[in-house]
Order: sequence, then structure tokens, then C-alpha cells
Amino acid sequence: MIYDSEMLKQFYASFPEKVDHAKNYLSRPMTLAEKILYAHLYNEKELKNYGRGEDYVNFRPDRVAMQDATAQMALLQFMNAGKEKSEVPATVHCDHLIQARAGASPDIKTATEANNEVYNFLQSVSNKYGLGFWKPGAGIIHQVVLENYAFPGGMMIGTDSHTPNAGGLGMVAIGVGGADAVDVMTGMEWELKMPRLIGVHLTGRLTGWAAPKDIILKLAGLLTVKGGTNAIIEYFGEGAASLSATGKATICNMGAEVGATTSLFPFDDSMAQYLWATGRESVAAMASEIASYLQADKEVTENPEAYYDRVITLDLSSLEPYINGPFTPDAACPISEFAAKVQVNGYPRKMEVGLIGSCTNSSYQDLSRAASIARQAVADKLEVQAPLIVNPGSEQIRYTAERDGIIRDFEAIGGVIMANACGPCIGQWKRDTEDNTRKNSIITSFNRNFAKRADGNPNTYAFVASPEIVLALTIAGDLCFNPLTDSLKNQEGKLVKLAEPQGDVFPAKGFDVKDNGYVAPDGSVTEIRMDPTSSRLQALAPFAPWNGDDLRDMPLLIKAEGKCTTDHISMAGPWLRFRGHLENISDNMLMGAVNCFNKKTNWVYNQLTGEYGAVSAVAKQYKSAGLFSIVVAEENYGEGSSREHAAMEPRFLQVKVILAKSFARIHETNLKKQGMLALTFVNKADYDKIREADRISVIGLRSFAPGKHFTVILYHKDGTQDSFEAEHTYNEMQIEWFKAGAALNMK
Repeated sequence: MIYDSEMLKQFYASFPEKVDHAKNYLSRPMTLAEKILYAHLYNEKELKNYGRGEDYVNFRPDRVAMQDATAQMALLQFMNAGKEKSEVPATVHCDHLIQARAGASPDIKTATEANNEVYNFLQSVSNKYGLGFWKPGAGIIHQVVLENYAFPGGMMIGTDSHTPNAGGLGMVAIGVGGADAVDVMTGMEWELKMPRLIGVHLTGRLTGWAAPKDIILKLAGLLTVKGGTNAIIEYFGEGAASLSATGKATICNMGAEVGATTSLFPFDDSMAQYLWATGRESVAAMASEIASYLQADKEVTENPEAYYDRVITLDLSSLEPYINGPFTPDAACPISEFAAKVQVNGYPRKMEVGLIGSCTNSSYQDLSRAASIARQAVADKLEVQAPLIVNPGSEQIRYTAERDGIIRDFEAIGGVIMANACGPCIGQWKRDTEDNTRKNSIITSFNRNFAKRADGNPNTYAFVASPEIVLALTIAGDLCFNPLTDSLKNQEGKLVKLAEPQGDVFPAKGFDVKDNGYVAPDGSVTEIRMDPTSSRLQALAPFAPWNGDDLRDMPLLIKAEGKCTTDHISMAGPWLRFRGHLENISDNMLMGAVNCFNKKTNWVYNQLTGEYGAVSAVAKQYKSAGLFSIVVAEENYGEGSSREHAAMEPRFLQVKVILAKSFARIHETNLKKQGMLALTFVNKADYDKIREADRISVIGLRSFAPGKHFTVILYHKDGTQDSFEAEHTYNEMQIEWFKAGAALNMK
């Protein structure tokens, strides 16, 4: 089925003219990312040669996608915007609130009962404002978007950091906070700093055990978790053309782990085939007619160093499988070296659970290749040494995989088929274990492996690999097992070597599904009601505007040490149930951040009482006393998920400033949107000057201007002072957001 067909016809009819206009103005060849970006300018009259990494640009995305956890806050904000309908096509996907425990049917039943209030709210708001609604169990947002909505050359924003998954179909798809989504849904311009461009030239072809996942796992090691910040990663070359559309999507999905704005591939036959296979023949035909516009110009690919800010070349023919981790997705290691890494670092060698799925690797091709190994395990009488959990990407994939015997292959080796939902990947895993603090190892085909993320245990060593490698290590139960070189002893005592995985890109009989879970809006809902006593949903009140003064004598709330992701700032897992209730979810604020002064989490000094307490509790006391407070952090603050709760919670508790060594892109934008002051050290060594009992002032707000520094003054408890400079990246419009108290206050 094709959704929004008229929009697609208009898009492809006008796209070449827009690209030609921009190309003539720039007087040079263009990369694919540039073509899409310039074709989506909010106002074509504002066309100019925008400076990459410097100029802010206003865009007009084609559509919006929201998952149920972030959609709650986004739609609560949209309800205050005074609109009757969304100005662009938009969808809501119920995939985050389903906890994985017993299996698909009982887990969906439990989730539907537990989240009934939230699901009813989301469906009623979708109905009222003309949004497509995907029911619990319909699938993971990014797989459903790929199957139904993504299209070559388009631009989409989504309230989830892995929105770039749609780059597998040649779309500029960018993860954002809910306030950004509201801008687009109300018809306003959407602002983004013009990204830098990283070109990745793929040569050769994958062989053997190597999978598309290994491309991004290797690249994550090269770029690190912040190497792609404020950049689009654009793939090209014969190696790119050799990959399936879902393989491309896997790579684009995990571009979020290097901080990239988004990632994308050029339109090719594999994309056209995927569009045909998923019932979008007319989209494939329209894209094929303008195929040259949906690729980088020939001059670019022939001389990439002249057009990209950085070029990386990867030879797929020599690429071996990678295993990344623990605790960070950029800790990359080829499998040939991984056993030594496990032993040298003392990681728990026993592999206790294997998990396949997530928005990154839950396509038919992923499941098909992994299932070929499961079949071999049964045929060769191998005893599987660890539990296996599988989350299909969508109901269409699950139904088709069941029809084709793939589900049966997993179940034959003890695999448990969970709901078509995120589940363990985002902390929605009710793991049955006697001690949720003991050291143990798991391996997943997910995208992230931060401490506590999957099961809440800080001592779970989570490693990331392709579905094929996950299943091989699940069979072995041993992190040091290398299926490329090692053998396993079967039940008869014979040594068996696993064969290379085999699988189908598309099902031989085509995709099929009885009920895909989609509910179209019909406008029958005219009023949204919320129970004022609800613990799950709470109407939003606007944040107060700036009072016109400098920020003086703010108590330090926490000086965070090391990695501080959005998981540390606003945990998921059991806290997901409060995503629509700002006051209640604020109780988890920064509870995972490590206090620099005592090396503990959720235990900070209260300057009013001289005692220690939970971060949110101390912040509440400061707020009650009429005080603003400040948070200090290290590099890449706010890395990870797009959740704007990590910005809204501090704002709600009157944390006024985040002072960090550097920020992750999405989180910095979220802070700005909510009227926060996001500052960075001019001299990063000044981080060391801040003491636990400091009162801190930020001077210069009355002359707040782009590029102008602030002065930070530290008032130490012993009566001495320190001061230093702090900088920011606010433009004129963002400064107005701050003055208004939040971007939405200006609507």
C-alpha cells in the first residue's frame, strides 16, 4: 500500500527543478546530501551557498514519525499549538512501551492493559489531528517507516535518534526532539546547522560471515561516538551498490552511534527492488525516472576529496565480522582479535543471552541469515548453550517469517519470539535473574550497549554484532568462539564447524500480512480528555520567560564525570511509563550520572542542608527555595537517544545552565528549544576548577549575542573565586527562544 500518494507525486515532479536551480546557483557538482537539503529549503528565495558546520538553515521536511515514548511529550506540545491538523503527513508508532518477558502474545496483552491510558491518548490525538497510528505489535518504528513511508530523495524528521534508518532508501532522515517535530507539524520552518559531509567510499563486496552491520561497526571504531557530530555520512561506490536496501538501512541506523546528523545511500536497483517488494511500485518508477538526481554527481564520486569534508575508504572484500563493546558502541574489535581482548580485559567469558532484533537488524534478510545457522545447529546436533531472544521488526516480517519456517527454526533451538517491538534494545526487558548486579556478558544485534541499558544491571557487559555472529556465539555460549575458525563439539562428541550464513533478501513468495496494525485517522475524535489525577499523562504549562538578569549564585547541582548519555540523564526502562508526565519523570533526572566528587550515582551535595541526596530531590529543594542551579559535564554530553525529556526535566526543576566540554547534536538542540543555556568551556581545563560546594554565576546575558562569550564566576566555599570564559553556538533565533522561555512559547 502507498500512503500519501499525492504528496509523493508532487515531490518527484518538482525535485529535479529544485536541484537544477540550486546547482546552477552554486555553479558546481553536488553530493546527494546537498541535493536533498537544497531541494528542501523552507524558502527557495533564501538560497545561498551555506557554510557547512557554520550556517543555520531553515528546511521544510516532507513528513514526521514519532514513537510512543517520545510522541507523548511531542503531542502534548502540539496540542498547545492551536492547529486543527498536522501540516505534513505524520505517524505514531507504539513500539517502546512493550516489555519483553514471556513472549509476543502475553507481552502485548500485558502492555495493552498496563498502557491502556497512554495508547488511548495517542490514538485519540492521532485521530483528531490527522496522524497515522500504528498499534502495539505493529512493529518497530524505523522498520515500519522503511516498509511503508521512506522514499528516495525525501526529508523526514523523527522523534527518535535512529530515524536515519530511512537513509537505506536514500532519504535524509534526522532524529530530533518533540519540539522540532511540533515545528514541522505546525507548518513552521525547521532549523538545522548545515551539516558537514563525510564521504564513505565502499569498494569490493561482502563475503562469508561479513554482514552490513560490520561496515558500521568498523566505521564506529574509526570515527568514535562523536566523530560524525554535525555531519552527514554519505556512502557511495561499487560496494554500496552491492548491498541490499535493508543492509543499507542497518548502516544508516547506527550512524547515530557516531553522532552523525544522518546517513544515506544513493538510489540504485536494490532500493527499487525493495520498493517493489513492499508494494510501492509507483514510487520505484517515479524515483527511477529521475535516478541521476538521486545520486551524487559523477564528478563528485570521481574526485570525492574535492567535495566531501572527509573521505574514508573501506574495502568490503577484506572486511571481517566485528564485535563492539562493552559499554560503548565504538569500542570496535575484529572477531579475529576479540578472544584476546576478552581474556586480557577479564570480561566474563560465558555468553549468557543472545538477542536478535531491534530497529537495526530485524529485517527479513537479517532473520533469514540467522535462521540458516539455527537450522544447521539442529541438523548437526549442536546443543545451544545460551538462551535466544528474537524481536521481529514488524508484523509483516513476523507473519512472513512464520509462513516461511524461519520462526520455527529459531524456536527449534529454544528461541523465544518476542513482540514486534524494541524490547530489550531500549531497556524494556524483564530479565529473570537472581542477582541483577552480578558481572555477566550478553551479545546483541542492537545499536547501543551503554551500561544498564538492556537490563538495568551496571555489570552486564553488552556486546554488539551482526545477527549471524550473535546466533553463532549463542550456540557456543562462549565470547571467545570464532565461527570463522573454531569448531564445536556436538551431542555425539564430533567436532562441527558452522557453515557461512545464507539467506534471502526478499521472501520467495513475497511479503504477506493479515493485519499490519495500521489505524487511519477519520476525524471522529473532537476532544482530547486527560484525567487530572493521572500518573501517566499531564498537561503542559509553558516555561517562564527569562527574567532579564544574569544568572547569579547558582548552586552546583552535579559535576558529572565521564560518559553522560541521555540514558544517564533520563533513564528508559521502567521510567518509560512516565514519558507523558513531566513532573513524575523528573524524579529520574541525572540519576545515572557519576558525581565527580564521590564517584557515586544519584548522590549529590545539597548546599542548603549540607547533606547528600538524590539529584532530583536536591534540585527540587533548590527550586522550592527560588534558586536556579547548574550542571557541569564532560565530553559529548547528551549522547544517545533523542529523548527531549533529558532537556525538559532539568528545565522543569529549574536547572538553568548545562556547562559541558562538548555536546551531542540532538541534545544541544533540545536544550535550546526548552529555553536552557547550553555552554561549553573555552578552555576545557577549567572543568577542574569547579568544586563541590561552589556557587556559580554566568555573566553577560544582557548582551547575549551570537559568538559572544560569557564569563563564569566560581564562588568557592573558602571565600576564594575563580573565573573563566564559556562559549555557545546560539544564533539570533535561538537567543529569542531563550528569552521567551522556550521555542514553543513563540508560536
